[in-house]
Amino acid sequence: MSDPVAALIRVKANIAQAAIACGRDPASVALVAVSKTHGLDSILPVLESGQRVFGENRVQEALAKFPDLRQLYPDLELHLIGPLQTNKVRDAVGLFDVIETLDRPKLARVLADEMSRAGRRLACLIQVNTGRELQKAGIDPDQADRFIEVCRREYDLLITGLMCIPEAGGDPTPDFTLLADMAKRNGLSTLSMGMSGDYPQAIACGATHVRVGSAIFGSRPL
Repeated sequence: MSDPVAALIRVKANIAQAAIACGRDPASVALVAVSKTHGLDSILPVLESGQRVFGENRVQEALAKFPDLRQLYPDLELHLIGPLQTNKVRDAVGLFDVIETLDRPKLARVLADEMSRAGRRLACLIQVNTGRELQKAGIDPDQADRFIEVCRREYDLLITGLMCIPEAGGDPTPDFTLLADMAKRNGLSTLSMGMSGDYPQAIACGATHVRVGSAIFGSRPL
């Protein structure tokens, strides 16, 4: 059985090493511990060791785990890193602190309406389909600049940055560079990119948030 606390320490050391190697302050890179499919027996030790930022893929799974954890750790920060269906927006806005997967105008409108109703203005990242993969969520890179403007001006959403998931098994550097250039062009400071297999490359390309799951919690339960 893996030790998530020991793994967390290794990951944080690797993040610091990668940041220093490219002349960055390690504090400029936030770790999002991806706890999807893992239970409280794995999450609690990581919380107890000081980790406070977590990522979940599914709204319903997060609802089953995190409301009680918030009672124990009120400074916990929860990111939605999986696709968001519009019929789950009310629950998502009530539970999460950051929505990383805004990727279409209808979702932008529903999020804006729900945030107004709930009196919560969550930070949102726009997910960009940097590899233009047909099976993957995310706005097309050619449409992203316009979509960012629409989200800001038409829906008054708090767009703080961009997120991407490069194609598995390939060189992620072109995707990371594309996302970083797009963020700079649009005055966005947050770049959520890099996962367990490629977060050092993401940090070298300017990632401010890396989403690490299996390198901390081990392989997903079957």
